[in-house]
Amino acid sequence: MSRAPKQSKAHPFPVSHELEVRIVSLSNQGDGVAKIDIPAKNIKQWVIFIPFTIPGEEVHIRITSNKKNCSLAELVAVNKPSVFRVEPRCSLFTVCGGCQYQHMDYQMQLTEKTQQIEQLLQRLAGVEFAVNDTVASPREYAYRSKLTPHFHKPYNGKISQIGFVSKLKSRDYVDVINCPIAVDEINEALPEVRQHAKDSAKSYKKDHTILMRAAEGKVTTNESTVIKETVNEVDFHFLAGDFFQNNPFILPAFVDYASKQAKGDNCNYLVDTYCGSGLFALTLAKDFKHVTGVEISETATDWAKQNARLNGIENTSFLAASAEAIFKNIDHPAEETTVLIDPPRAGCSSDFREQLFKFSPKKVVYVSCDPATQMRDLTYFVDHGYDVSDVQPFDLFPQTKHLECIITLEKKS
Repeated sequence: MSRAPKQSKAHPFPVSHELEVRIVSLSNQGDGVAKIDIPAKNIKQWVIFIPFTIPGEEVHIRITSNKKNCSLAELVAVNKPSVFRVEPRCSLFTVCGGCQYQHMDYQMQLTEKTQQIEQLLQRLAGVEFAVNDTVASPREYAYRSKLTPHFHKPYNGKISQIGFVSKLKSRDYVDVINCPIAVDEINEALPEVRQHAKDSAKSYKKDHTILMRAAEGKVTTNESTVIKETVNEVDFHFLAGDFFQNNPFILPAFVDYASKQAKGDNCNYLVDTYCGSGLFALTLAKDFKHVTGVEISETATDWAKQNARLNGIENTSFLAASAEAIFKNIDHPAEETTVLIDPPRAGCSSDFREQLFKFSPKKVVYVSCDPATQMRDLTYFVDHGYDVSDVQPFDLFPQTKHLECIITLEKKS
């Protein structure tokens, strides 16, 4: 009998125990969920998580560990496949940790992401609200304009695997020579970039991440290279190492929707927090008397100002300041102001929320790449007199568990 991992509980299954289960749903991490009764142990609806499975499937699984309230398992065989099961395009799928959904028809991926938001709204925010269908990416594959392969510190002067975190061993990297979700330009450049790293192995003294950013038909690995992206006829310049959404094909629809939600009766002013190089501030500026963008990075703020000048957009101003301290510098009347929030994955800090609620804008458009932290923050908005008026998921990351969600909130009158 195999020994259970140190973090594994002894019950309810011995490690490597095999059984047949039916998948009833997906978790927000993209794993299939099975629930079974274990009469001998007086357990009902014990939860088991199994990657690379689809709701409705009957599967043969092997237990890998037991947690306090659930078990984890690996897929051994699919006894009754879902009609939505498809052949993955990547030979490394299930081994590389980058993608979770390549085995699933794309329309099914979209359906599952919509349901994920519905469940998170109810479970984490306690809000019952009709979620719009997830907006599809124009490209299901070949959409990523930025890739960041990793490798460990060279051993005996040599670099081994260059790629992404292994699904099987989180401390290891899977060697990746082609990534189907990356744009063609990146895959064409990847062999040369990998070889250059190996030829330069002696210059690396620790683990390293390679930046690969594609724009205008070229790929750069220098984080100081100036990149140009165009979204809805607005040109954006920024450094390759700076943050910018890496699915350019869905961005026009993404910012159009944010603009539609930010506008409203007597909403004349926009405050764009965490504004970066100005993606939302500049594409939405045409709809407001004035837009103020705030960004903690001085470099990004400088690019936002320059992008405004280059595009001839005159009704904007940008502040290099922590988003937690912006509202003391905002003199727009709150009853005529929309605040757009696009925070990092951790969500809004308590200081930021406190100042936002004190300012009390008429409308808030909350953009998030982590719906779980977004739902956590949503409870504070509801407690401070805001109603949810729209929930729209966007699939910026096909074949993966990740998504973006725009929630619109309006101050109760």
